[in-house]
Amino acid sequence: MKLTDILSDSFNPQEWEAKGYELPKYDLKAVKAKTYEEPTWVHFGAGNIFRAFTAAVLNDVLNSGKYDRGIVVAETFDYEIIDKAYAPYENLSLLVSLKSTGDIEKKVIASVVESLKADYQFEEHWARLVEIFRKPSLQMISFTITEKGYGVAPHDLERGLKPVLAMGKVAVLLYERYLAGQLPLTVQSMDNCSHNGDKVKAGVMAYVNKWVADGLVPAEFAAYVQDETKVTFPWAMIDKITPRPHTLVQKMLADDGFEDNYTIETERHSFTAPFVNAEETQYLVIEDHYTNGRPPLDLGGVLYTERETVDKVETMKVTTCLNPLHTAMSIYGCMLGYDLISAEMKDEDIRGFIQKIGYIEAMPVVTDPGVLNPYEFIGAVLNRRLPNPFMPDAPQRIAMDTSQKLPIRFGETLKKYHERGLDKDNLVLIPLVLAGYARYLKGIDDAGNAFAPSPDPLLSELQAIVAPLEVKEGEQDFSCLKALYARTDVFGVDVYALGLGEKIEGMVAELYAGPGAVRKTLHKYVSAR
Repeated sequence: MKLTDILSDSFNPQEWEAKGYELPKYDLKAVKAKTYEEPTWVHFGAGNIFRAFTAAVLNDVLNSGKYDRGIVVAETFDYEIIDKAYAPYENLSLLVSLKSTGDIEKKVIASVVESLKADYQFEEHWARLVEIFRKPSLQMISFTITEKGYGVAPHDLERGLKPVLAMGKVAVLLYERYLAGQLPLTVQSMDNCSHNGDKVKAGVMAYVNKWVADGLVPAEFAAYVQDETKVTFPWAMIDKITPRPHTLVQKMLADDGFEDNYTIETERHSFTAPFVNAEETQYLVIEDHYTNGRPPLDLGGVLYTERETVDKVETMKVTTCLNPLHTAMSIYGCMLGYDLISAEMKDEDIRGFIQKIGYIEAMPVVTDPGVLNPYEFIGAVLNRRLPNPFMPDAPQRIAMDTSQKLPIRFGETLKKYHERGLDKDNLVLIPLVLAGYARYLKGIDDAGNAFAPSPDPLLSELQAIVAPLEVKEGEQDFSCLKALYARTDVFGVDVYALGLGEKIEGMVAELYAGPGAVRKTLHKYVSAR
């Protein structure tokens, strides 16, 4: 069983279907031919999240029989992905959905009809991109290149119309579209960063403005890119975990007789495979602001809405329903000796901890976006996402840069309690998270063994504050905590002004009271709550 088997005229689907593989329900040759002549969508970033989510959504749309165009993917960074994960398989891939039950679902994805290396050195590929960008049929371009991909470097701006960074190449291609008659287009980020459309626009405009200033392009080109009747940069919120190819998945596929089951590592250390494994839960909410129509991705589960609603969904996820729970369990997971998030979810104290933070303490100030129910979102997090045994995520990874995360993930909730005049006595477990951070900074776990806190730009500075404290029973001076909890840059609020400082200090004292104190304190407050 190989992916390219399905392209054979003699292909018999029965063996695949009998083993639980979902096959495309549309005419692959017809979709490819139609897309080549009248492409509607180019996506930049050929990595795993694209195949597991973006391409899979379009695959579902094509399966509905209500659309007839595939997607063109272009890679801007690691061209080896195209050579090793796309070309040998005629752009086909296998999506393996990882379920919290330990089961998997298998679906062949055939929505990608062209894969291109987006760089001038690959002349045929670049010429094809230019050709596509000059076609009136093109409706949108999209991105999963990470937030770093939107960056601009001064030396790249000096390269004129031959930049090497992604945003520069996109600007060049937009110029081609301008020259073809100022054709309309939507530039759609699908990366996991707040207000992502603005980040794409800022990156593109840095090049456009530089070129105008240098006399390389007319000022009308800048006007075209900023004219929202011509070019738009909508916001989006995306949420899906796509880990590296999992060895357990490889074995399960091998047991089926599926031969394309190996891992590919490129020279740039991208990890990919002919298959892509990903969690079953996913969300993509997009601002519906298009200038030339769009593929009907709502048929594949994408939610289209207003910009304000996209922002509300982002706020709900980041400040209430997901990210704070992640941080809470990462701090305590590191101190309790866990190295897997899924294993933590079997710990009744930790599970109760994050469940009660979400449902009891954070929910009174939740931003309800309307298009997603916050209670259902948290339910999916607690029951399907975090317990998933296939997810190799570790509390140590989540705990990276915690000092930069606390202001958003907990500070915003505390602010809203204050602004709305809510009863702060209702806050018990969120203060316990902040207290846990002072204990975590000590770098001694609950068994009394040293551990290395995760990288953080303020780590050494904050560790110096708690340096006088010892993990021991008996009296000690905790006055140094004033310097820690006065840091509004770390906690997002003045916890003393909110009347929570002394409560947090008392919890810290309990957490420092010798080996086993972390477990004892966590159990005490979670049980009482």
